[in-house]
Amino acid sequence: MALVAGVSVLGPGRPTAVGAAPAEIGVYSGRHYNTDKALYQEFTRRTGIRVKLLEAKDDALIERLRNEGANSPADVLVLVDAARLDKASDLGLFQPTRSASLSRDVPVNLRDSKNRWFGLTRRVRVVIVNPRLVNPASIRTYADLASPALRGKLCLRDSKSVYNQSLVAEQLILRGEPATRAWLKGMVANVRQPFFTSDTPLARAVAKGDCGVGVVNTYYLARMLAGDNGAADKALAARLKVVFPRPAHVNITGAGVTRASKNREAATRLIEFLASPSGGRGYAEANNEYPLRGYGNNPILRRFGTFTAATVSAEQMGARTRQAVNLMQANGWN
Repeated sequence: MALVAGVSVLGPGRPTAVGAAPAEIGVYSGRHYNTDKALYQEFTRRTGIRVKLLEAKDDALIERLRNEGANSPADVLVLVDAARLDKASDLGLFQPTRSASLSRDVPVNLRDSKNRWFGLTRRVRVVIVNPRLVNPASIRTYADLASPALRGKLCLRDSKSVYNQSLVAEQLILRGEPATRAWLKGMVANVRQPFFTSDTPLARAVAKGDCGVGVVNTYYLARMLAGDNGAADKALAARLKVVFPRPAHVNITGAGVTRASKNREAATRLIEFLASPSGGRGYAEANNEYPLRGYGNNPILRRFGTFTAATVSAEQMGARTRQAVNLMQANGWN
């Protein structure tokens, strides 16, 4: 557990009373980036509210918060992916939050209709292609991944990946169950086994020519291109072509005030800060993600080009995750 302490500088428009002890809020976060800590420190500098941070795997945090119940020290829960936010909502771990700032800064399709959680960044699940093996122009939609022309050339992460679960949930909403089932069967027939357990090894396999095409979140490839994983990965990533299917599957990192929170106003202020254009930009750049609106200033992401996002809401995707998992497993996506 890392404690991030700040100084008592008053925030604009909502000052802390003179002489009052600064509040401290507990944040459970499924993210783990040093730049996040810098943003929490900036929040403390502006508001005088200290942040006590616990970072861990998303599902572990959900379970911990559930077990702690009303005695939990967490005021804010940050999770990645709509499916996890929906799971936490169903378990009653969030409480509704009304905020004019959040209503203004977070698009309707990127927040919960009952105001229990709010998107903070966007992440796009794209197709990556090795142009030596597959013509990138042959991939226009996710449906094209089921083409017989890709037999033995497709690499996929396993069905335990919540990112893939949300992608399939979105296809269920856009195309219906019969078409989604046929799509899954076609992709599974194309897969070069075994299924991968994470995106980075999958991207390496496509770059090396072990397979010709794969599906990953953009930030994994951006990290490789930035050299975060070393020169070898940077060189491999340079061989890949990013294809944004039309429409592209967009997911989120999101946060909500916990049901157990005893510092509701301070917790809301932190979420407002992270969702604001200035705070949100930093939160997105920390993980090579996209801000809630626009494409940001990350030069690697800008090099990928622009995309047209699907109109399906994060809440809709979260609600169809269970159906998506059942359909994936019933059709051989293990």
